[in-house]
Amino acid sequence: MESLKEKTAKGLFWGGMNNGVQQLLGLVFGIILGRLLDPSDYGLIAMITIYSLIATALQNSGFSTALVNEKEPKDSDYNAVFWFNIFMGVVIYVILFFSAPLIAAFNDEPRLVSLCRYAFIGILFSCSGAAQAAYLFKNLRAKQLAKASIIATILSSGVAAVMAWQGFSYWSLATQTNLFILISTLLRWHYSDWRPTMKIDFGFVRRAFPFSVKILISDVLTHVNNNVMNILLGRYFSAYDTGNYNQAYQWNNKCTSLIQGMVKQVDQTVLVSVRDDRERQLAVLRKMVRFAAFISFPLLLGFGLVSKEFIVLAIGEKWLVSAQYLQWICVCGAVLPISTLLADFLISRGRSDTFMGCTLALGLLQIVAMLILHAYGIATMVKTYVVLNLVWLFVWFFFVCKDTSYTLLQMLKDIMPFALAAAGVMFVTGYITSNIENLWLLLLSRCFLAAVLYYAVMRLAGAQILKETTDFMMNKIKKQ
Repeated sequence: MESLKEKTAKGLFWGGMNNGVQQLLGLVFGIILGRLLDPSDYGLIAMITIYSLIATALQNSGFSTALVNEKEPKDSDYNAVFWFNIFMGVVIYVILFFSAPLIAAFNDEPRLVSLCRYAFIGILFSCSGAAQAAYLFKNLRAKQLAKASIIATILSSGVAAVMAWQGFSYWSLATQTNLFILISTLLRWHYSDWRPTMKIDFGFVRRAFPFSVKILISDVLTHVNNNVMNILLGRYFSAYDTGNYNQAYQWNNKCTSLIQGMVKQVDQTVLVSVRDDRERQLAVLRKMVRFAAFISFPLLLGFGLVSKEFIVLAIGEKWLVSAQYLQWICVCGAVLPISTLLADFLISRGRSDTFMGCTLALGLLQIVAMLILHAYGIATMVKTYVVLNLVWLFVWFFFVCKDTSYTLLQMLKDIMPFALAAAGVMFVTGYITSNIENLWLLLLSRCFLAAVLYYAVMRLAGAQILKETTDFMMNKIKKQ
């Protein structure tokens, strides 16, 4: 019988494998599509992404999270969530189909009518896979979830690349998303042992509703928070401007998703399983925070360091504007996985109301700030977005602190050594390589030097998380 520590380690490994391969594939296909498509193509997709995200949240209504939070969910509970998702998915797609002209009018972009109706088909594909995903997630079947996502990414991105090459412009991006959802849903069915029946316990829906509705509202608000720039840029600026920002956001998101996906494969399930032992639960949280900080600060600050060289070499000088945005966004991207962990901890403690309130407050603050500042230009909006998300790390911590014995000094001890080490390494690397003019040489030398210096600093400091990570990876290699 595997211990909780072993299950967590395996989950982190497969979460990391899944996200590592996905981000590598995202890098390759992101470069291909970035070279084939224009900023305005990405801008059109960015204008409607928020509607798909909100629709998916409404379709699920927080019940998948409620299933994961249930200690021993029954088949009838999964059935209730499955049939609820099917019903909601169909209703929401019909509503969005007829709302497409309104979305196009809001953005003053007639092309969005047909694009919306095609892009939103993914909602119909996803509604039958939510319960299956919850089942695999609840049972820590991270390996199967990883396989499904990787295969879906390869096939959908390959088709999108061919379509972009053949001149289908923004339609290729919409097809990529729809295919990814369809293939991953089919594979979740393949890997899951559970099958839906008509044995439904709507008592679970009624019982879980007070919790799940807060998760639903929080999910919607989170999507709005993450896409507030795309929404307002689509309203007040052109598709070209929106596309440049969205390109920067997407590249930053690939890095943060690598870490977030790694820990989110296991954090909710593991934290729930030990929530009756507060001291142990806090110890698990702190270890996850240290792991996230150990990875996120060097990765995101390093990516910010090489953003200009990377953007120009990977997708061309036509995207140079986005490189500046990327530098700034990477700063708040470094703390996002830690903020997510703190938020998930609150959910595991049943504090969905606190999670919802914090998310709502951040969303309102961002929207008000952006509406006031949009007249000062995109650069000011991006910088404000970064500052607000940095500050919100401490808001999440405040509420975790109220529910635990976790102190500010402890949190700073958990994250600041990695933050300071990464920032120092990037400063030294940037200074040493500042006179290199060849972009390829500059990119490679900065990546190599930063990696070597960060590893050396961690070794000299005797970082326990480095030793544990190295030992685990060596054991996995020996077992192969």
